[in-house]
Amino acid sequence: MPLGIGFAAGVIGTIVVMSRGEYLMAWMLPILLLFAGVFTFAFRRLRVGLEAGTLTIAAGFNTRRVAVGDLDLDGARIVDLRERTEFKPMLKTMGTALPGYATGHFRLRNRSKAFLMLTDRTRVLVLPEKSGRTLLLSLQQPQALLDALRRKGN
Repeated sequence: MPLGIGFAAGVIGTIVVMSRGEYLMAWMLPILLLFAGVFTFAFRRLRVGLEAGTLTIAAGFNTRRVAVGDLDLDGARIVDLRERTEFKPMLKTMGTALPGYATGHFRLRNRSKAFLMLTDRTRVLVLPEKSGRTLLLSLQQPQALLDALRRKGN
């Protein structure tokens, strides 16, 4: 929802509620709209960038930056999480998890730490780090990012 439409709906809703004499509800409506706006922003904030040898992942409320040299590109692969269950998220440690959406820091079924940006579990780029952590990224073109990382890593 564009910000202007949300703001107008909040103002109109507050005026209607106040005209009925429900002042407590009039205070709650703008607060609820503010929370809805913040969460809408967070759910739409999904970006991956590669600049100056650093991979930057902005996923929801979390951002992770990893130097390309810290990635184990030989172990990187594209998987389907329905088949490779060891990479499925098991425990959320600092992130957001909803059906079809998972971002942030998690523990995987294989007990390793991972940073996730998952919206489609059928085509996931698995990028192991040399530290033992893993990045799991749902991308439209995962092979293109993997190729770009391998070019930067050489």
